Amino acid sequence: MSHLGDEKDVLLKRIRRISGQVQAIERALESDAPCGKTLHLVAAARGALSGLLEKIIEEHAKFHVADPDLSNEERQQGVRELLTAIRQYSK
Repeated sequence: MSHLGDEKDVLLKRIRRISGQVQAIERALESDAPCGKTLHLVAAARGALSGLLEKIIEEHAKFHVADPDLSNEERQQGVRELLTAIRQYSK
């Protein structure tokens, strides 16, 4: 994903926050935290992952599907990759 440029730092910050959220879930489970708190932590982590996925899908679409300089085959490959990711996410 070398085409991300400045976005790379933003995405890495998101990943670090998500990592912290997952660690908070682990701590909650280990300490027998109330179910409501644990559910809230899991929902927040899932939302953060969804946001990350959305951003990566957007960047993929821009650089591997919509770029007018791409060949037809490159665009088709980009669409296949995008659809595969969306299918996997929706399972």
